[in-house]
Amino acid sequence: LAFWNFDALFQPQDHPAREMHDTFYLAEPELGDLPKHLVEPVKRAHEDGGDTGSIGWRYRWREEEARRLLLRTHTTATTIRWLADHREPPVKVFSVDRIYRNERVDWKHLAEFHQIEGIVMGEKVSFRDLLGLIKEFYAKLGLKNVRFRPSYFPYTEPSAEAIAYLEDKKTWLELIGMGVFRPEVTRPMGVKHRVLAWGGGLERLALALYDLDDIRTFYMNDLNWIRGLPSIYLRRKVGLL
Repeated sequence: LAFWNFDALFQPQDHPAREMHDTFYLAEPELGDLPKHLVEPVKRAHEDGGDTGSIGWRYRWREEEARRLLLRTHTTATTIRWLADHREPPVKVFSVDRIYRNERVDWKHLAEFHQIEGIVMGEKVSFRDLLGLIKEFYAKLGLKNVRFRPSYFPYTEPSAEAIAYLEDKKTWLELIGMGVFRPEVTRPMGVKHRVLAWGGGLERLALALYDLDDIRTFYMNDLNWIRGLPSIYLRRKVGLL
């Protein structure tokens, strides 16, 4: 539902990501049902900010656009639904699931791939906590040399990207996008506490770790290749201190 994929995440209805060339929309059925108790607060957040403290996007929000059915473009569409039903801390959600984007398929892009996603809500959590959480998460995978750089997402502020240095490849690899959910996202859901969020692609990380040149290799359905694929001990493979 476009409502969960875009509108609940404060992504304006004229945003380029909502166009047909980026998103797969369903032809039949075309429209779904909106959560009635959330329509008005989300509408107000878009039009004038509602009670979030902002002025919103200053346009006329349309229910019909929010009712369009689609294949989700990120797993944040799932975590925001969970958040709408679990409004009090502590909340910790982690998921690994498929997403779909209308992209030209090449060596590093797929139209269907997996995303790792998480949110944490607490009474005193901060952006600094998010940075520490992400560094620890990837340290457990053996990725110790992780850095952060500023970024932008419509639904988080502040926002950043995490990148890791691959010693054997002598290159930096983009890992995930991350940030703190904006009040325009949390307040319409009835959430009054800060929410930390992050998400990123899984296949691109595997591409580097397995020394492959083409991300499409994972979906060749070549059983002999799959059976011969070695398990990776990340700390040895990545070679990070």
